[in-house]
Amino acid sequence: MENGAVYSPTTEEDPGPARGARSGLAACFSLARLPWYRRVLKGLQLLLSLLAFICEEVVSQCTLCGGLYFFEFVSCSAFLLSLLLLIVYCTPVYDRVDNTKVKSSDFYITLGTGCVFLLASIIFVSTHDRTSAEIAAIAFGFLASFMFLFDFGAMLFEKLQESQLRKPENTTRAEALTEPLNA
Repeated sequence: MENGAVYSPTTEEDPGPARGARSGLAACFSLARLPWYRRVLKGLQLLLSLLAFICEEVVSQCTLCGGLYFFEFVSCSAFLLSLLLLIVYCTPVYDRVDNTKVKSSDFYITLGTGCVFLLASIIFVSTHDRTSAEIAAIAFGFLASFMFLFDFGAMLFEKLQESQLRKPENTTRAEALTEPLNA
């Protein structure tokens, strides 16, 4: 008997690149772990912090450079932290670490980044030289900081809803508690 006759009814051809649910990089990348509104907020955080950083890098001269340098550091850090969190949520790394630790880290990183980005934007407003690149950087900085704070608010709302669902009902006995247990 030929080998082809034995194996042909039970084996399947190689699906190739056109067939199959997901292949390559797409098999490792999933946005399904975050609700749609959190995906939008994370994407806006990433985009707006990058735009703030790029606009700040275009500034060629400054009179009071301390605010510019602080804004540069914060906008670059915010971009990298939001990229890191998005990578963790969207790759198999999320399955390898404790989910509660990822969510807790995201909660505090988002709050801290939003507050510091807002502070850096306020400081940059008070020290800028009114060039168009600085004004654009400030606008993107404020928008990015608000996206971080909105995301924090969404996570806080989710935490409060989860705690309300987990809270057991308060069932008290109407009977007298002075009765003996073995009576």
